[in-house]
Amino acid sequence: MLAGQLKGVSMDAPHSWRANPASTLYGRWRLAALGAIALLCPSPGCSVYMAAVGSRDPDMGLVHRGATRGEIEMQLGPPIQTSDGADGGRVDVYEYEIGNEPSAGRAACHGVMDFLTLGIWELIGTPIEAAQGETYRATIWYDERDTVLSVNHSPD
Repeated sequence: MLAGQLKGVSMDAPHSWRANPASTLYGRWRLAALGAIALLCPSPGCSVYMAAVGSRDPDMGLVHRGATRGEIEMQLGPPIQTSDGADGGRVDVYEYEIGNEPSAGRAACHGVMDFLTLGIWELIGTPIEAAQGETYRATIWYDERDTVLSVNHSPD
């Protein structure tokens, strides 16, 4: 077949028929390498964020008999469970964490380690931050005026 007989095919552009670079062996290797890097290097910043945010320790001195429900919720947050108590009162169960205060120093250390290890520190730093603090539960009995009658604390 002669070159002039092919319609729409230019013989002047010898590379116009070249396949997509991703389908060549080099292109596939390069895509596989980029995919592996993306999977193996977690996104930096999780441990930094967790250390910087944390949660404020409640002032347990304010959680006592005679306190109001509003005062309790300012310290412990909303209850995770509420039920009706005897004599028109109620029983609330609160969950709170102690020992995970926000820390700019911890966040800065995690950030430096992320930078020095190109993000690999997250494999160690994130579990460390996830283990910070201890969770407790408080069961509080209120009277009909939402005044504390009794408090019971226990580790979760």
